[in-house]
Amino acid sequence: MLIGEYTHTIDDKNRLSLPVKFRKEMGKKVVLTPGLDNCLFVFAQKEWEKISGKLSQSSMLSADNRSFNRFMFGGAVEAEVDSLGRILVPDFLRERSHLGEKVAIIGVENRAEIWNEKAWGEYKKVVEKQADTLAEKLGQVGIL
Repeated sequence: MLIGEYTHTIDDKNRLSLPVKFRKEMGKKVVLTPGLDNCLFVFAQKEWEKISGKLSQSSMLSADNRSFNRFMFGGAVEAEVDSLGRILVPDFLRERSHLGEKVAIIGVENRAEIWNEKAWGEYKKVVEKQADTLAEKLGQVGIL
């Protein structure tokens, strides 16, 4: 399980070091894809296969399904984790999520998220203020 929050630096060659704990769980190949809320999602290869299988089963007759599949698959790239635990973040994904030199890497159970450090701080403040309300909503649908 991927959990925790880390601040890392993207170097001048667009390489980003994954947290050591994440490397062990994710293996030597990961998939980067546009995420929601302007972050990037990073999936271990096996997890990506599960998610892509579910997305592929959705009906292509639905405009929403087609659009979301294009969003996820069209921007997805495989990345090798090098011997130092770094991945290459392509320019188009870095620009899409406005990633500067400093980024926040967040563990979210089955994936990692890469955020612009400032955007993550702002997002986190908003969510922290809503935590009680969010928990209540989840309780109403039987999640908590």
